[in-house]
Amino acid sequence: MEAVKENQLSDADLAQVEEMGQVRSDIISEIKKIIVGQDRVIEEILIALFCRGHCLLVGVPGLAKTLLISTLAGIMDLNFNRIQFTPDLMPSDITGTDVLEEEAGSKQRKFRFIKGPVFTNILLADEINRTPPKAQAALLQAMQEYKVTAGGVTHKLDLPFFVLATQNPIEQEGTYPLPEAQLDRFMFNIDISYPTVDQEVEMVASTTSSHQPAVDKVISAGKILEMQDLVRKVPVSSHVIGYAVKLVRSSRPGEAEALSLVKEWVEWGAGPRASQYLILAAKARAVMSGRYVASTEDVKAVLPSIMKHRIITNFKARAEGIKSPDIIDRLLGEVTP
Repeated sequence: MEAVKENQLSDADLAQVEEMGQVRSDIISEIKKIIVGQDRVIEEILIALFCRGHCLLVGVPGLAKTLLISTLAGIMDLNFNRIQFTPDLMPSDITGTDVLEEEAGSKQRKFRFIKGPVFTNILLADEINRTPPKAQAALLQAMQEYKVTAGGVTHKLDLPFFVLATQNPIEQEGTYPLPEAQLDRFMFNIDISYPTVDQEVEMVASTTSSHQPAVDKVISAGKILEMQDLVRKVPVSSHVIGYAVKLVRSSRPGEAEALSLVKEWVEWGAGPRASQYLILAAKARAVMSGRYVASTEDVKAVLPSIMKHRIITNFKARAEGIKSPDIIDRLLGEVTP
């Protein structure tokens, strides 16, 4: 059989695109049994899942961040663990630890590795900025390399591995801001805002009644891995890639392509990982919508949550109340495809 050319979907791939659109609809339908609103948040979480990325959800307490993640885990036939990040959390509480054991017969002692909660498929890192940087960093290797090293031995994680971290606004007491190196490991930085009046009325009515809706499992680990492979096969033109790269390079004050406002207000711009994530997310968004090719509109749609935590404003910008979303709005307005 003739090999499929690069950047060209086979008939089997085209059938999977149709299937992925149905899977997306089924997942959203199940989530809506529990969660009111938050359509953009749900879409971006699913995009990250199918891109093998990770998400950071930012919002004040009480906006159902944890409920959304646990509901998502219940819909998927995956292992799910939750870590409540606290100031006294140790790295070994995340990755696991070696325990010295004595054999009953020989009386010989040897170490046995006890796996920590990071050994799962979906990991909820709840209030990740409530713990000091040493514990936060324990997730770095797992998120990037899908493995954990303890006692000089490397242990592989089961795939898929998906980290969903929640974070309280850094202005609140008792928070430790995530360093830029760890923020960059998250594909999306998703803001969760207050619901509308109608949504809040519906939310209060549903959560204070005796009816507790049950969700059904609609996707397995094997199917998620297939969908992740499919996303990478989705074709994208050099024009769309060029637009994504142009947007990212325009955010760096030291580049020739930088906008004047970037040179005035930005300390550090987004790195190459942002360009990679823009294209991957555009592919996932296209195929989730039943389309076979990613477009510049897909890039624009995913840009804010991918770039927000990768553009660091300078002192002048902070003094004038300019934040990274303001820079992103200007980038979208002034950088043409």
